[in-house]
Amino acid sequence: MRTIAVGDIHGCAKALRTLLERIDPQADDQIVFLGDYVDRGPDSRNVVEQILELRARCQVIPLRGNHEIMLLGILMSGLSPDLWLNGGGRATVSSYGGSLEKIPPDHLDFFCNLHAFHETDDAIFVHANYLPDRPMAEQPDQRLYWDHLSGLIPRAHESGKRVFVGHTPQASGEILDHGHLICLDTCCFGGRWLTAMDIDSGEVWQTNFHGHARQQRWKAMQQRVKKWWQRRRST
Repeated sequence: MRTIAVGDIHGCAKALRTLLERIDPQADDQIVFLGDYVDRGPDSRNVVEQILELRARCQVIPLRGNHEIMLLGILMSGLSPDLWLNGGGRATVSSYGGSLEKIPPDHLDFFCNLHAFHETDDAIFVHANYLPDRPMAEQPDQRLYWDHLSGLIPRAHESGKRVFVGHTPQASGEILDHGHLICLDTCCFGGRWLTAMDIDSGEVWQTNFHGHARQQRWKAMQQRVKKWWQRRRST
């Protein structure tokens, strides 16, 4: 069984398709998507279709991102669409045939039933950020969905678990790795990479906007993960 975290997709359907082909999910694998499926990239609709289809192959845990919150705010709460449209929402509208009213019921159900976070015995998955001294169930929405990592990196969570986040795009296209905190938003929509990581082995897969895979040399990451586990078990 593998637990694999996937960073922000933002409508990059070709990148997601190639990424999943390379991962080759098996029935006992668990894939955690860190949110922001829509906006900016060209085919948000197909991104959602792929994730819905993936549920027949393995366990899928999709988290909620701030872009899904904005989309639902417009659809259900009368939020003005101007900010969202200018922040990448126009691409989402286009992918749904020019109108949000054309979003299929199963896609709307997907958006409405995303998870705020996911927690295992050894790891925490959340879209944006966290307060280190609060359990995940007590985290404020501002921190879960909106606060970037820019400036101040939070210290290790009180649980001692590694935390995997997206939301803060890494313009370098490289994973941000602080040991206790790993950011997998590697800016696919901005011309870099869509990233997935096996959180136990450290294996990494990356694909770009056009669906081309990056040749990975992930043994160094694997060694860092192994050392992290050794340190944790010795304390």
